[in-house]
Amino acid sequence: MDSRRDDADDGERGWPYLAAAYAFVVTMCGTTLPTPLYSLYQREFGFSSFMVTVIFAVYAAGVIVALLLLGSVSDFIGRRPVMLAALVLSGLSAVCFLLAQGLPELFAGRTLSGLSAGLATGTATVTVIELAPERRRRGATLLATAANLGGLGLGPLLAGVLAEYAPAPLKLVFVVDLVLVAVGAAVVLALPETVRRRSRPPLRPQRLRVPKEMRSTFTAAAMAGFAGFATLGLFTSVSPTFLSEVEGEHNLAVAGAVAFSVFAASIAGQALGGRLGPGRSLPGGCAVLVAGMAAIAVSLAIASLELLVLGAVIAGTGQGLSFHAAVRVVTERSPADHRAEVTSALFVLMYLAISIPVIGVGALTVAVGLRSAGLIFTGCVALLAVATLVRLRALSAEAPGR
Repeated sequence: MDSRRDDADDGERGWPYLAAAYAFVVTMCGTTLPTPLYSLYQREFGFSSFMVTVIFAVYAAGVIVALLLLGSVSDFIGRRPVMLAALVLSGLSAVCFLLAQGLPELFAGRTLSGLSAGLATGTATVTVIELAPERRRRGATLLATAANLGGLGLGPLLAGVLAEYAPAPLKLVFVVDLVLVAVGAAVVLALPETVRRRSRPPLRPQRLRVPKEMRSTFTAAAMAGFAGFATLGLFTSVSPTFLSEVEGEHNLAVAGAVAFSVFAASIAGQALGGRLGPGRSLPGGCAVLVAGMAAIAVSLAIASLELLVLGAVIAGTGQGLSFHAAVRVVTERSPADHRAEVTSALFVLMYLAISIPVIGVGALTVAVGLRSAGLIFTGCVALLAVATLVRLRALSAEAPGR
């Protein structure tokens, strides 16, 4: 009888966490829609490849600002208002791109998009997990991370296909996005609130803090995620430029598909990580990421599109393994009343990983050329992944019972 009651409760509560995941996907999808379109914007407005990395960095800066200033606000005012605000900002970003006449609108759109992602990243991750029935809680962690990266991957794919095969390549995709955002907002309004005790958030910017008892765990998780997110930054900013100028591929749908492949592989890596557990996923992900960087480096050296896609899949798998483990460890070991804050702190570091290396690639492109910049990038990411493996082994040796 109790089992049947539990099943009934699960059935009644099954839709909210899935609906929250949809809203999360839509929000993150909007942040990567411009990825395959940058070459069109370059021709339309006449800016350089380095400016592409600057535009992308503006987005990452928006994410970090939102996480630093508002990363814990949903712990005070509730998850639903923050998710709704993220969707509103996403819609405003799409409007900026629809009306774009030059760089100012692109910068404004990317800033709004970054703020949207910053609000959604920690809050939506926690919301999906908290709304899940108890027995599905572990699977909900996978769903939340898959929604995050799945949305990021769907953006380039959707934009690339529409830009290549449909009319109005710089307009239609953002009209579609606005429709998806409107549906997402309606979904969020129907969600139950998981924050029971609400209070007024502090009026000053909040410093994201990690409880002392979990700092070693947090550091290991952040190190493992940093290298993987640097790779994601590469594929969501300058990979279409690599494709056109190094690999000789100019099809926008292909550019979107290549960016999508790294995120799809990441989701597969996350699913595998759910089976392996964090203890094996963190170091395993770093090792796989090193192999992916090697394949990408060789693809740039010999101008092989096939090898670039293979490297993207391998690197994405490694990133997914380590990312899922990092989020699972952080959310499970964080105190309930600081969960969004700690999760947001993790994502601040992840978005630093997305932005800083990509700006470096842009600067190196001016100094040494696109191919050499890519080779230097892959080498640095591989070295960081190896250093993380060494750190994880040291932590394992220090663990009780070892």
